[in-house]
Amino acid sequence: MTELERVGRRRLGRSRLGAVPTELPRLEERGTAQLALLAEPALERARERRELLPGVVHIGGWLDLAAQRTLAAEFLRWAEPPAGLRHPRMPTGHLMTVQSVCLGWHWYPYVYSKTADDVDGAPVKPLPRSLFELGRAAVAAAYGDASRAARSYAPDAAIVNLYAPGARLGLHQDAEEPADAPVVTISLGDTCVFRMAGVKTRNAPFRDVELASGDLLVFGGPNRRIYHGVPKVLSGSARADIGLPPGRLSITLRETGL
Repeated sequence: MTELERVGRRRLGRSRLGAVPTELPRLEERGTAQLALLAEPALERARERRELLPGVVHIGGWLDLAAQRTLAAEFLRWAEPPAGLRHPRMPTGHLMTVQSVCLGWHWYPYVYSKTADDVDGAPVKPLPRSLFELGRAAVAAAYGDASRAARSYAPDAAIVNLYAPGARLGLHQDAEEPADAPVVTISLGDTCVFRMAGVKTRNAPFRDVELASGDLLVFGGPNRRIYHGVPKVLSGSARADIGLPPGRLSITLRETGL
């Protein structure tokens, strides 16, 4: 690993145990748990743009059902080894409850690399051009086509997290990247509670927003490094025909500056 790939690493050491690879159940084994909880499929929602905090923009219903299904199908391919889906492990040895696969750059706490060093050492999967363009469209939708952020945004990494039932993500900063470009998060599947604290503190007061399937959240500007997390996922809240296993999928796009 080069020094460039170590940019942003915190002085917390590194667990010797590594991550734990995971596999998604085969399609015929996924069952109908979500289907049983939804008598009627949820209707697609109109897009609604809200600026929650300076530089933090939420657009509900940004992706239509067809786009959600396309991303879900692509995720099933990304999740396959090599450099596939795994539970990342914190430097303390704690195993994260989310399952993660990376594109463009491989991330594990708190390092970027071009190989999946905490799993099988395989080269990271490339960031698809379709995700690159989706990220640019997301920033334009959040800040306007003519904004400097929209004109210059060039994501080169995606962290794709699967929140199976019971999974959550503690408050943290996206601080490993030298770049100050916005962070783009696209939600699929179950609705989650997305929590924000402050740039300098992870303590209350909090600002919570529910992110449903197809929703977009972009944070940048003065709140680019805001503390944020997912304390709760509303199990069974997704429609059953998106093509995901039970839970929530988040696709987070970043411009690393590496």
